[in-house]
Amino acid sequence: MTTLLFIAAAYLLGSLSFAVIVSRAMGLPDPRSFGSGNPGATNVLRTGRKTAAVLTLLGDALKGWVAVVLARMLAPQFGLGEDIALLCALAVFSGHLFPVFFRFRGGKGVATALGVLIGLNPWLGLACLATWLFMAGVFRISSLAALTTAVLAPVYAGLLMGWGDVAMTVLVIALLLVYRHKSNLVKLMTGREARIGAGK
Repeated sequence: MTTLLFIAAAYLLGSLSFAVIVSRAMGLPDPRSFGSGNPGATNVLRTGRKTAAVLTLLGDALKGWVAVVLARMLAPQFGLGEDIALLCALAVFSGHLFPVFFRFRGGKGVATALGVLIGLNPWLGLACLATWLFMAGVFRISSLAALTTAVLAPVYAGLLMGWGDVAMTVLVIALLLVYRHKSNLVKLMTGREARIGAGK
């Protein structure tokens, strides 16, 4: 029962879509109504409000980090093992993708995945962040940077932490992230994918 409560709490935390919350607070259009329709920092940036995009990015990343770190900190007090942090990592990420508070129309999970990875291992998170920044800086395409990072994340996890449960958890997150980017894959292959900083 305690395990289920931890997982449920992580899922509900993940269901807080900061793209929608920040946009409403700042009087901006619902990010699901323009551009890619994705409630994420990249789409919020299309409004031209960089502050809103940064707040969205930080909020979505922070909830991933908090879910993992809190689970790890509180687990011993409730007689739970290290695996609860991995279950909460999956739960908070799933909450972002399919948020109960927003009719299960969530984001693609890049920022939340980053927060989760930093929570699991800071070096893992930094390696993934560096990969995303490099790809985004060279190609100026957010989805390409995200997909490349998703492919490499399980490899980084295996090299840093061994090919065990953590690497398998990262692999599941990476597969879900790739799945959520399936429409972007089509656009990338047809040369229609928008570049970072493009307008609505």
